Amino acid sequence: MTEITVSDLRQHLPAYLRRVQDGEELAITSHGRVIARLVPDQDPHVAAKARLAKLRARATVGDVESPIGEDWEATRDRP
Repeated sequence: MTEITVSDLRQHLPAYLRRVQDGEELAITSHGRVIARLVPDQDPHVAAKARLAKLRARATVGDVESPIGEDWEATRDRP
């Protein structure tokens, strides 16, 4: 992420907006502190699909109903 000052943003706004349109994220600073971020607009459906794809890569989905060879308390004979 590129950091730019408020005064630099004012002077070169059209150029920075083109960079954001091309996908770059900008951090806007004032007195050395980040006060805002300028990010490209993103379709919420595309963003949601991307988040689900990341989660799907980490998750393991399997059969949650069948026993896995262990005695379950619900299937044990009660005295």
